[in-house]
Amino acid sequence: MSLEITSQAFSQDGSIPRRYTCDGQDASPPLQWSGVPQGTKSLALIVDDPDAPDPKAPKMTWVHWVLYNIPPTATGLPEGVKAKDLPEGTREGLNDWKRTGYGGPCPPIGRHRYFHKLYALDTVLPDLGKPTKAQLEKAMQGHILEQCELVGTYQRSR
Repeated sequence: MSLEITSQAFSQDGSIPRRYTCDGQDASPPLQWSGVPQGTKSLALIVDDPDAPDPKAPKMTWVHWVLYNIPPTATGLPEGVKAKDLPEGTREGLNDWKRTGYGGPCPPIGRHRYFHKLYALDTVLPDLGKPTKAQLEKAMQGHILEQCELVGTYQRSR
């Protein structure tokens, strides 16, 4: 069985419901995963949008959520999870709003894609403080056993 991440809120390449965006409650969507490979010591989750600011002319990848050292026994995250309710040992990194926690889709123009990327690692990472996505990716190098992704889309109604 290979690593897989899903959500009860939206399907692969499906539309992310408004409640999980800046137009709604800005709550993190419920996420579930399965197929964590043997030898996994921790999991990491990065949610980002490669279509910023305009899908027709993307200039950057906007980071929405950074989590690491999620215990391999965890099978998901509940909707609207707060820092105090994350699985024990889970650490938070900085998103592109320069804060920890989830920041929902809030695209300025067009329909954007949001990649929910889950990584199974062969180590528990050292305390990285509040790493950026780039710092976390650097720390994960050489430790990724398997990875998977769930892509959702969102376009603001004007």
